Amino acid sequence: MLVLVAVPVTLLGAAAPWAVRLAVGEMDRSGEVVGRLYAISTAGSLLGTMASALLLIPLLGTQRTFFVFALALALVASLGVGWRSAVVPAALALALVTLPVGTIKAADSGRVLYEAETTQQYARVVERPDGSRVLELNEGQAVHSLWRPGTYLTGDYWDGHLVLPASSRERPPRRVAILGNAGGTVARAFGHFFPATAVDAVEIDPELTELGRRFLGLENPRMRTFAEDARPWLERSAGGYDAIMVDAYRQPYIPFYLTTREFFELTEERLAPGGLTIVNVGHPEGSDELERVLGRTMAEAFPRIRRYPIEPTNTLLIGGGDFSAARLRRHVAVLPPALRPLGRSAAASLAPRLAGGEVFSDDRAPVEWLVDSSLLEYANE
Repeated sequence: MLVLVAVPVTLLGAAAPWAVRLAVGEMDRSGEVVGRLYAISTAGSLLGTMASALLLIPLLGTQRTFFVFALALALVASLGVGWRSAVVPAALALALVTLPVGTIKAADSGRVLYEAETTQQYARVVERPDGSRVLELNEGQAVHSLWRPGTYLTGDYWDGHLVLPASSRERPPRRVAILGNAGGTVARAFGHFFPATAVDAVEIDPELTELGRRFLGLENPRMRTFAEDARPWLERSAGGYDAIMVDAYRQPYIPFYLTTREFFELTEERLAPGGLTIVNVGHPEGSDELERVLGRTMAEAFPRIRRYPIEPTNTLLIGGGDFSAARLRRHVAVLPPALRPLGRSAAASLAPRLAGGEVFSDDRAPVEWLVDSSLLEYANE
């Protein structure tokens, strides 16, 4: 990215002072000229930002938006350089007209059923050769929702959310909140295995919910959806949840304000007696620094933290009070039959949190640095 943008950004940055030098004819008017030019520059920045974010990207997509602004720059430049340079804006205009609508990305395997740029991100649904469907976002290096034909289970970390509440209580959860619902993999499974459980599904990008309904079998009559940011929504909620499930990644990062002591104290306040907070910790295989930090931070809000290393790249951290692997083993018999093997596996795998880690707070939570360092470490192995 540095190689791509360094030269044009440097030239654009040089435009304003050079324009000042050209426009100043008399030194006693330099302040007036500079003020006028920077007022025009500020107005242009506001217009460009708002037009791209609110108008052009939703209507044309990111690629065509780049071409629109490149065309505008080329047209202005050609007025000063002369007619011989008109070939550049002409070529950009031709690319703008002929470029296919939307962002086209080939799938590594399977076929793309749908792709679009939402107001939040790039999203696509890919059907794999085995018939399963996955929701991929942005770079597509992670799967955010998974649907498999003929089953409500995924064989992946989403299934763990279905059995872990039984480590605290024998009865199915009355109410659960899912922060980061994406295409609704967990919400869909709750609707099947626990039809009496009320599900509040929070997803900041409402278009992902629609993709879940259209392509990923998202159906749950007891589900309410909220197109909001997770933490502000939770602050306004009445609480009383038997489980709060946190899975709000913008791969590979988890928003910093969902990793802090204050956030986990908020989830503890919104739980019903005996309720659990369950956090999906995604990480490169063999890396545990993010898990250590989240486990240590959750320990500031909950008397007991347990970890469930359900996948090589996913660990579920559970925070609460009176819950245990022994209770989960006792309650396996009351789980739906399809979930009992998973319940026994979870009970055998529950373990204390990893030692170490620092406490993140709203004042300091360098989660991006932590994730970046783990990715660099993984890449160098």
